[in-house]
Amino acid sequence: MTNLARRFPIAVGDFLSGGHHMVTNGGPMSVRIAKLTKRIVDTTQPELERYILWDSTLKGYGLRVEPSGTKTFLVRYRVAGRKRFLAIGRFGHLTPEQARALAQATLADVRRGSDPAEERRVERAAITVGELARRFLAEHVGPKRKGTTAVHYRSLIERYVLPKHGPRKAHDLARSDLARLHLSMRDHPYQANRLLAVVASMYSFAERLGLVADGCNPAARIERFPEVRRERFLTTKELARLGEAFRRFENDGRFREAIAALRLLLFTGARLREILHLRWEHVDMERGLLFLPDSKTGKKTIFLNAPALAVLRSLERVGDCVITGADPSLPRADLKKPWAAVTDAATLPGLRIHDLRHSFASVGAGAGLGLPIVGKLLGHMQASTTNRYAHLDADPVRRAADAIGEAISAALDEKR
Repeated sequence: MTNLARRFPIAVGDFLSGGHHMVTNGGPMSVRIAKLTKRIVDTTQPELERYILWDSTLKGYGLRVEPSGTKTFLVRYRVAGRKRFLAIGRFGHLTPEQARALAQATLADVRRGSDPAEERRVERAAITVGELARRFLAEHVGPKRKGTTAVHYRSLIERYVLPKHGPRKAHDLARSDLARLHLSMRDHPYQANRLLAVVASMYSFAERLGLVADGCNPAARIERFPEVRRERFLTTKELARLGEAFRRFENDGRFREAIAALRLLLFTGARLREILHLRWEHVDMERGLLFLPDSKTGKKTIFLNAPALAVLRSLERVGDCVITGADPSLPRADLKKPWAAVTDAATLPGLRIHDLRHSFASVGAGAGLGLPIVGKLLGHMQASTTNRYAHLDADPVRRAADAIGEAISAALDEKR
């Protein structure tokens, strides 16, 4: 009784009178049982080793007491013959009555076939959105996406996804959460749609590695914003004004190489970095080809026409790069200043450098060369990418319209 009185400094008679009892084996107490009321829990004292005081009225419900004095409510149950312990919460955060209600609910779940302890373990081990994003960027985007694309992916994730959803478990990010984020970006529809594409790719990566369950991609079935694709094609008159501006600035030594780069972009339909990062070792003047070891779509061959070859022959070789920067050993970083000067002189406000590529394609499509040929010249991997120029490929349609018109006209005019 001395030990019992020390652990529970209330009258032993009070302790036993409510049906509470303690089972011993003649040595240290092995099983300790009492009805877990607030009074009992309040007065339970710590010992040198942790022990559990089990509730006398709800089997499997107990209070774990640590040597530090921390008291935690828990549940014990069996699943497939294995004993499980599940912490419900600490005394102080929960009252004994609240803990008892949670214990009853937990044990009811067990009887229905659940394993709460295993579910909690799986939940704790589940990857967070932030952890998934870091793996996605390091293991997928970095090795498999080009530099500018990788930067764009990282920017979208770090700016929009991680601040609000980074700490959440990846499997808990719901479609409704992502739909609200997408809607909040409605003033920037293109960027909002790209965000959905990036998240969809991130979760596909997670599904392939088994980091989340199949079918939990939150980007699935979210309707994208309609996008008005910006297409600017230079007219013959605009090309004339652009050419006049080229001639005006290329006589200035500060702009000579930049104007040459702009001419190459217009004559080849190449992307900006494909020309700025072009090295002389990639140029085959004899066969009229550029052999790019890498591009947005991978290894690529660009066909050089006579005007493009003339531009390349006009350039002085001062380094390994065709278009050099301030340091001849390095490529030029951009064409922003010369482009601004050229478009201002040519009265072409809002014209982008990438519109030179569109103009190259529009001339080819309008000349009836056929979209497959235009796509090959541009280096498109998918035919669908070239289809944006389909409305310019009017030559076969015009011939068909003329033939139909001629046939109907002949039928109407018997004399003819």
